[in-house]
Parts: sequence; C-alpha cells; structure tokens
Amino acid sequence: METQGFLRILLIASFGQVLGAPDSNNNWLESAPGVAMEYKVHVDAGKEDCYWQYVHPGATFYVSYQVLKGGDGNIGFAVRRPDNVIVKPYEWKPNAEYEENTTAQGGYYSVCLDNAFSKFAAKLVNLYMTTFRYDEWEKYSQDLQDLDMSVQNFTNTLSGVDRRIQIMRQFQQLSRGLEARDYNILLSNGTYIRNWSFIGCVVIILSGVIQVYFLRKLFDTKSTTRA
Repeated sequence: METQGFLRILLIASFGQVLGAPDSNNNWLESAPGVAMEYKVHVDAGKEDCYWQYVHPGATFYVSYQVLKGGDGNIGFAVRRPDNVIVKPYEWKPNAEYEENTTAQGGYYSVCLDNAFSKFAAKLVNLYMTTFRYDEWEKYSQDLQDLDMSVQNFTNTLSGVDRRIQIMRQFQQLSRGLEARDYNILLSNGTYIRNWSFIGCVVIILSGVIQVYFLRKLFDTKSTTRA
C-alpha cells in the first residue's frame, strides 16, 4: 500500500499512520489531550486498509472520509471499537462520517476502508480523524497559562536586567568620553607648557648674553699713545 499524507498536529503530539495491529510502544500517544490527523491514502483494487487511532475513555472521537478519485467513487467504510464491536457498519459511499461525543471505553479504534468490490480501480481517499479530552485540554490550557506566566515573568526580569545593563553602559561610555577628553586636555596643556618653558629659557639666556655684552662695552676703555 502506498500512502502519501500530511499531518496537522494539535496540542502536544503528532500521530503517525499505523498499519496492521496497534503498536504497544506508542504509549506517548496516550498522554496527548487531543490529536487531529488528516492525510490522503491510496487503497489498491480488491484490498482493505485499516488504521488505528487511540481514544481516551470519555473523549470525543470523530472520523470522516471522502473519495477523491478512482473507479465509481465509492468505497466501504467501517469503524470498530477496541473490543472489536462494529459501531459503524460497512457502507459503500463516496463520503461518510462517524462521531462519538463520549467514548465508553478507551483504546484503539479501528477505521477500515474497503475497496474489495473494485477489482481493477484503485481509490485515492482523504481521511480525517480527531479525538479530544476536554478535561485534559482544560488542564493543559491551565498548564500553558501558568507556563506562559512564568515565561512572562522571566522575560520581564530579563528585560529589567537588560535595561539596567544598558544604563550602566551609557554611564560607562560617558565616563570613557570624559576620561578621553581630560587626557587630551592634559596632553595639550603639557605640550603648551613645555613649548613656552623652552621659549622662556631661550629669552632669559639671550637677555643675559645681551646684558653682559653691553656691560662689557660700557666699561671697555681704549688705551691712547703719546707721541
């Protein structure tokens, strides 16, 4: 059998197609408060294909199908409870549905598509199954709300910490700017003082040399010779 399907997953778990008897290792399905599955199946001529969906006690169960193409457009459809009691007898129609608002017992419901009357034409069928536990759904919703509140509180705390970090970074950047400005002013003042100190020293030395020169010129007397 060739199956091509797409899954739409509601709530917690995804659900895969089960061929043959139910697999006891799929216990993770039993913890899901609700599952919805829609996929397309190719049913070969002269064959019957069955699928199993786990349903919790007291949960709702709904299944529907529609023949998309192939042959006369009709296919057999039946639903069995976990105790193998047929709750939806075989009917050969292009589409049909079955629903239980409250299941009496939990377990794997069997949904069968029978194409035995068609000896040559295969059928392409769209099959949709869903089951919900509203009590667990309410509990799950409350858990989600509590989790969302916890995440929201944690997010608010992180946002507050981030705002404070940003403020600290702003003050740090301002301090770095002031420090850089003061350092540049210090370098500029140092260069200014050094240059003017050098000029002052040169002026003092020159003035001293000039004073000595003029003093020597003042006391310098030329000797005269008599004939």
